[in-house]
Amino acid sequence: MKFLILSILVAVAAADVSHILPHGSKDSDAVIVRQELDVGVEGQYQWAIETDNGITASESGSLKNVGAEVPAEVVQGAAGWTSPEGEVINLQYVADENGYQPQGSHLPTPPPIPEAIIRALQYIKDHPPKVEN
Repeated sequence: MKFLILSILVAVAAADVSHILPHGSKDSDAVIVRQELDVGVEGQYQWAIETDNGITASESGSLKNVGAEVPAEVVQGAAGWTSPEGEVINLQYVADENGYQPQGSHLPTPPPIPEAIIRALQYIKDHPPKVEN
């Protein structure tokens, strides 16, 4: 078992990841300029990080319904960066018992409902089916 773990560690250390980011790019040379972490005894936490190339991220979380049989975790966070196309991306999110809920202008949105569908739904609402006994 020790040999297997040692072999895995050697393989990970020797892995060539130079193809992921080209040398000399602003992202491969990024330096962390701010990093914060605060963990509370009641399960709450918050962290933030910022790099010199404009990447920012922060998150805070806490337990909801503390003392319940199954408490829920509530997380709020944000991240920001510049895309390769030069677009500034700002992402905000909440994750709780209702799932992950991201918000940002860069995220796709559903197309508008066609007018014919809206009219059909209104017709169905105005003319409910008759119930026969």
